[in-house]
Amino acid sequence: MSELLIIWAILVSQILLTLAMGCALYRMARGPRAQDRILGLDALYIIAMLLLVTFGIRTANTIYFEAALIIALLGFVSSIAFAKFLMRGEVIE
Repeated sequence: MSELLIIWAILVSQILLTLAMGCALYRMARGPRAQDRILGLDALYIIAMLLLVTFGIRTANTIYFEAALIIALLGFVSSIAFAKFLMRGEVIE
C-alpha cells in the first residue's frame, strides 16, 4: 500500500512540476521587463532540477541526481551573471 502511494505521489509531483515549468516558460516569454524574464529563468532551472530529482527517485538511478547537481550549479552561476549584467551593463570587468 505505501509503495503504491509513493509511486502515485511522485507521478502527481512530476505532473505538477511540468505545469509549473510551463508557467515559468510563459513568464520568460511574456515578462514585461528583463528582471521578470530572469526570475522566470531562475524558476525554470529550479523546476528542472526538481523534476530530475523526482525522475531519479522514480527510477532509482543516480545519474539524474548528478545532472540535477550540475543544473543547480550552472543555474546559480548564470543567475549571478545576469544580475551583474543588469546592474552594471557588463559581466566581466
